[in-house]
Amino acid sequence: MKRVLKWGLCLLLVLILAVAGYVIYAYAAYYRVEDGLELDVNRNQEARVEADTLYKIVSYNVGFGAYSADYSFFMDGGRESRARSKEAVEENIGGALEAVASQNPQFVLFQEVDIGSTRSYQADERAMIQERMAGYGGVFAQNYDSPYLFWPLNEPHGKSRSGMLTLSAYRIGESRRRSLPVEEGLWKFLDLDRCYSVSRLPVDNGRELVLINAHLSAYTKDGSIADAQLRQLAAQMLEEYQKGNYVICGGDFNKDLLGDSSAVFGVSGEEYSWAQPFPVDSVPEGFTLVAPLDEERPVASCRNADRPYDAATAYTLTVDGFLVSDNVSVEKGSVVDTGFAWSDHNPVYLDFRLNGET
Repeated sequence: MKRVLKWGLCLLLVLILAVAGYVIYAYAAYYRVEDGLELDVNRNQEARVEADTLYKIVSYNVGFGAYSADYSFFMDGGRESRARSKEAVEENIGGALEAVASQNPQFVLFQEVDIGSTRSYQADERAMIQERMAGYGGVFAQNYDSPYLFWPLNEPHGKSRSGMLTLSAYRIGESRRRSLPVEEGLWKFLDLDRCYSVSRLPVDNGRELVLINAHLSAYTKDGSIADAQLRQLAAQMLEEYQKGNYVICGGDFNKDLLGDSSAVFGVSGEEYSWAQPFPVDSVPEGFTLVAPLDEERPVASCRNADRPYDAATAYTLTVDGFLVSDNVSVEKGSVVDTGFAWSDHNPVYLDFRLNGET
């Protein structure tokens, strides 16, 4: 009996030391990328943006190449924690790029682009995208460099490096990464190093087109963090608009941009607490929230990945869209229906013109 008790105590001590060691490792490995970091422009193009010309911008969260239509994710209440294989990642990213290319956009905002993660088998998705879309300059802002996450125990999510990629067929003068508020404590290890990128494109009339690529928090214990992120974003947009610049902020806002997507798409979202309505009072004066929607044929931009996608039963909503300054004329905003074949998101797009001098 004493021997059993002794071995039991030894195992308990080993377990305690292992947990303590992991906590120390996680805290030691955690860091935040510096605010205001200047970002390199890869393959920068020479043409300048012109006022009074029709352009298209697409925003697409590619979900690190894991989310085929039958995929479910553990943080959404599903089963899987990694992509199924590197080949599956390549297939999903390839399909996502075909969907984007079919729109013939001049600008693209990607989110959840992995550059060396356990969950996507170390695939360099940034290189894959830029190789396939060679006629664009690219700016990458890293927003995830996590310690190794040993959960779920049967297939740990692992270490992740990921970010947002902005592509432009026109010259980017400068781009910077701006840090956003994030949670403190243990919860910060489950969220990204939230940020947005600000890319400045010279326009032929002397102004700048300011493209902001944003991916805001979804999994937060403290609801004030999401509000603080929106306030910072709004302040930056307003500052640029007051300078006379054109501003388009696009991306994954992780808020229900339609206010009540359940009423539009027919499946209740009461059990999904993360899907809160977008606070329209946070939109700064001089800006419009563009929640892409074709009222005759409504398509959601996101599905909850707690189960494989079933069009009849899946909870879907629109969290991807744009905030646009009033000196930008919006011709159309809509969602590209991929059937969630390549990601848990559908691409969204905006047709727009920059208003010239009046």
